[in-house]
Amino acid sequence: MSASKATAANRFGLGARPGELERSGDGREILLAQLARSPAHSEFQGLPSSAATMLLEHKQLAASREARAQRKSAAGAMSADAAPAMAAQAAGAEPAADSGRDGPADRRSAALRRELREQQSREYAARFSHAAHTDAPFVERLVQFWSNHFAVSVDKGDTRLYAAPMEREAIRPHVLGRFQDMLLAVETHPAMLRYLDNAISIGDDSAVAQRAAQLRRERRGLNENLAREILELHTLGVDGGYRQDDVIELARAITGWSALNSNEAQDYGDRAPGSGFVFRARTHEPGARRVLGRDYAEGGVEQGRAVLADLARHPSTARHLSFKLARHFVADQPPKALVERMAQAYLREAGDLRAMYRAMVESDAAWSADACKFKTPNDFVISALRAGELTVDARALTGLLSRLGQPVFTPRSPAGFADTAADWSSPDGLWKRIQAAQMLAARVDGRGAAPYPRALAVLGESAVQGDFAIGLRRAGSASEGHALLFASPAFQWRA
Repeated sequence: MSASKATAANRFGLGARPGELERSGDGREILLAQLARSPAHSEFQGLPSSAATMLLEHKQLAASREARAQRKSAAGAMSADAAPAMAAQAAGAEPAADSGRDGPADRRSAALRRELREQQSREYAARFSHAAHTDAPFVERLVQFWSNHFAVSVDKGDTRLYAAPMEREAIRPHVLGRFQDMLLAVETHPAMLRYLDNAISIGDDSAVAQRAAQLRRERRGLNENLAREILELHTLGVDGGYRQDDVIELARAITGWSALNSNEAQDYGDRAPGSGFVFRARTHEPGARRVLGRDYAEGGVEQGRAVLADLARHPSTARHLSFKLARHFVADQPPKALVERMAQAYLREAGDLRAMYRAMVESDAAWSADACKFKTPNDFVISALRAGELTVDARALTGLLSRLGQPVFTPRSPAGFADTAADWSSPDGLWKRIQAAQMLAARVDGRGAAPYPRALAVLGESAVQGDFAIGLRRAGSASEGHALLFASPAFQWRA
C-alpha cells in the first residue's frame, strides 16, 4: 500500500507545515526516516535541570519561612508596644512602620518565586516552539504521547515546577530507545516521586520506622500510590494480571526512592547535584520481595530497579503499550491484529520502542482509509501553529488550551488526558474550537499563502474538495478563509 504524505503528516505527525508535503519519499518512508535519527532540541538549551530547580525551590521556601518568622516576631513586638503606640497616635503622632512586612526575607522570597515562575514559562515556550517548528513531528508526537502516559499534574503544588522538566529529562532521551530505560528514568524523577507520594513513603520495618516506634512518635507509613500506578497505568495495565499483594510488594521494594529535601539542598549550597533523585536507605523496607511470582533479594535501590526491568519486559506491558499507541495514532478501537503485531515486535526486540513504532508504521492497517482520529485540543492548536506558520506566544497558548479543556500538564488524574473522539467532541468543546479557529486565523500573516493554497499545502489535494474548496476560494477575507480551514472537519480529524 502506498503511504500518503498527507496521512503521515496529519495522522502520525503534528500537522503539516507549508512545504512539508513536498519531501521526497512516501509517507511511510518519511516516518521511518524520523525514527532513524534523534531530532535537534535547540529550543531546550539553557533550561535548568530539575536538581538545580530544586535547590532554588528550597531557597525560596527557606526565605518564605524566614519572612513568616520575622512577621511573627514583629507582630509580637507590636503587641507589646501597642499601648504606648495607641497613646502616641491618640496624641496625633504618625503610626510606626510595619517593620515585619516587606522585609529582606519577603523580598528575597518574592524574587525567587518570580525566578521559578519565569523558568516554568521558558519551559512551556520551548515546548510549544519545538512542536511548532520541528522537522521530526512524528517523534514529537511520540514524546507527548509518553508524557501523557506518565502523566503528572502541575495542580499538585510540589509537582508544579517539574512536569515539563520530567518530559525533557526522562522521556525525550529515551523516546527512541528502550522502554525499560524510560520507565526507570520516569519513576525516579522528582516529579513522579512527589506527584504519587513515593517521596514520603516509609517501610514499616525500616530503620526510620523502628526509631519512631522506640520514641513513640507518629510517623508516615508505606504509600502504595506510585506502585499501584506503575502496575495499572505505566506497565501491565488494569487487566495485566497483578494483585493487591503485588502492589504492596512493589511499594515496599521502592521505599527509599525519594527527592532532594531542604537539608540536602542546603548542603549543596550553589552546587547543583547531578540528579534530584535520592535513595534513603533508612526509609527502605528491608528484606526480599515477591512480585508477580518472582523473588527479588534485598538489594537496596537495586531491588526496585530489578522489578521495573522485569515489568518492562512483561507480555502484558507489551500489549498495554501497543494498544495505547495504536489507539493514539490509528483509531479509537485499533485492529487487534495491529496491536498484537506491535506487541510481538516489542517483545522480540527486548522492549525496544523503535521496533514497536516500526511495526505500526509498516502495517497496512495503520494507513487504512477507515482509520482516523479526532485531534485533542493540544494537537489542534499545535497543528494550527504549524499550518498557519504562527509565532509562538506561550502565555496566550497556555490560556487557550485551558479554555479548550486541556490545560498544559494538568490532567485530572494519573491516567492522563483522554484519547478518544467522544472525550473531545462535545457541543461545547466544538463551539470553543470554532472560536479558537477564528482567533488563530486572525494571527496568520496575510502576506503569506491564501487560504486555498495553504489548505492544499497542509492537507493535500484529496482533502480539499467540493464545498470546502469552494468556501476557501470564496472567503470574504484571508482571516475568514483561514478560520474555515482550521475549523473544518478535514483539519480537526487526523485522516
